[in-house]
Amino acid sequence: MTSTDNATDFDIIIIGAGFGGLAALKELRGRGFNVRVVDAASEVGGTWFWNRYPGLRVDSESRIFCYSTDPELLEEWDWHERFPAQPEVLKYLCHVADRYDLRKDMDLNTRVEAARFDKDSCRWTVMLEGGRSYTCQFLLGATGVLSIPMDPDIPGLDTFKGEWHLTARWPEEQPDFHGKRVGVIGTGATAVQLIPLVAGVAKELVVFQRTPNYVLPARNYPIDAMTSRSTKDNYEALWDMVRENPGGWAFPPAVRKFDEVPPEERERICEAAWEVGSMGLMVTSFADLMTNMEANTFVSDFVRRKIRMQVNDPAVGEILCPKSDNPIGVKRVPLGHQYYEAFNRDNVKLIDVSSNAIERITPDGLQLADGTSHDLDVIIFALGYDAFTGALSRIDIRSTSGESIAERWSEGAVTYQSVAMDGFPNFFMIGGPQIPIANFVPTLEAIAVYLAESLSIMRSKGVKSVEVKPEAVERYVKLMHELTEVTLFREGKRLRSWFQGANKEGKPASPLLHYGGLPMFLEDLAKERTAGFPSYVFQ
Repeated sequence: MTSTDNATDFDIIIIGAGFGGLAALKELRGRGFNVRVVDAASEVGGTWFWNRYPGLRVDSESRIFCYSTDPELLEEWDWHERFPAQPEVLKYLCHVADRYDLRKDMDLNTRVEAARFDKDSCRWTVMLEGGRSYTCQFLLGATGVLSIPMDPDIPGLDTFKGEWHLTARWPEEQPDFHGKRVGVIGTGATAVQLIPLVAGVAKELVVFQRTPNYVLPARNYPIDAMTSRSTKDNYEALWDMVRENPGGWAFPPAVRKFDEVPPEERERICEAAWEVGSMGLMVTSFADLMTNMEANTFVSDFVRRKIRMQVNDPAVGEILCPKSDNPIGVKRVPLGHQYYEAFNRDNVKLIDVSSNAIERITPDGLQLADGTSHDLDVIIFALGYDAFTGALSRIDIRSTSGESIAERWSEGAVTYQSVAMDGFPNFFMIGGPQIPIANFVPTLEAIAVYLAESLSIMRSKGVKSVEVKPEAVERYVKLMHELTEVTLFREGKRLRSWFQGANKEGKPASPLLHYGGLPMFLEDLAKERTAGFPSYVFQ
């Protein structure tokens, strides 16, 4: 079946045209489903369309930040850097949309406002902005992991006489910072990428840091023809490695435990991983890095020593070092591209606001709690996201009992295998809460393939409605809490990690990620399908 532009009735509607939504459209349409994708943006790309701040790059290697199921696509696409910048990622996603003629099945510039399920017809009615509506049997949410930014909430912002920008809503026309006094609030992954570029052009850059980060070296480089050819010739083995690695990275998983390694060898192991760059230190050093505090402390101390070595001023270096009660990996570990070196510039100043908070924005800059003022021409807010739950919670999707997703998640996210919730028949998620803490693109693609295969099986059996059992959701959520408690990720709430939703004021802290690793997650999906979906009820 093929959709038409004026059709209003579909087998499946997908909300979102990012990596997850495009993968789902391709897989489902290839199995004969009549599919429509709806996205508020004017182009495909999701996060990679909306975000365009200076320095934005992938934290995964390009060779595995792509779709894996079509050998011809892998063969024809050439990445130009180990860690490509946003324009190249967006170009890739546009290429995918063009190659498979996906845009004919999309409504761009279209926002989904609400959705209701009819028990009698077993179909969803999807209400669109502007009064239009579609109907479908299955509704898929592919709204993105990091798509709803945290807005600045500092008194006095409306009085500021200069310009201010939120990194997640960056203007299409890049602002000019030459000769200006710029302040950056935040030192998360976004700021880590942004700061070196702004430092290179601003008259003065003042960075306001509440919590320092562990930043690993990316070791970016251009990809030459020989490297590209070697990658393409070895993709089968490369994807096997990705699916066997707990984090979905192109590294053999660490098998040695910290206590099994002689003390004199531990430093060498970390040093070798540091030189390789990427996430090597996190995934190849010690198998028990996130379960053994002694191992984690060793690696954390190693990185702190590296930070001090990169920063000329010892006092600044100390401020940039995470505290000893902050285990590495509990919060996102970004990759740096000359991040620490930026603080060696004469025009860059670091302000610690952990104990001297920003009190207000003034017409000329901002003021700290102790009364200290900083005059600024531009303020950049790099404040993070309402991760995982933010986007779907903003759409008025109601369960059969009338409960919205926002209400359902009001005390913490609950799912089954990140893809379903009881009370929401024929509704599935790609990139929903409680997916593995892993390289997102292979994970999203695997979920898209799983759902496409599963819905094909259900269609062949004449299924009209499918709903996960409440006890399956309860069992899965219990597992998420257990995996959190047996790992150092249990510290996430105390450290305000978005992995737990603790970065957003008022958001209930609960596990938003699966800490058992990608292989465990994929194996559980396969078991569910092979066993005939015992966790679901069919009509």
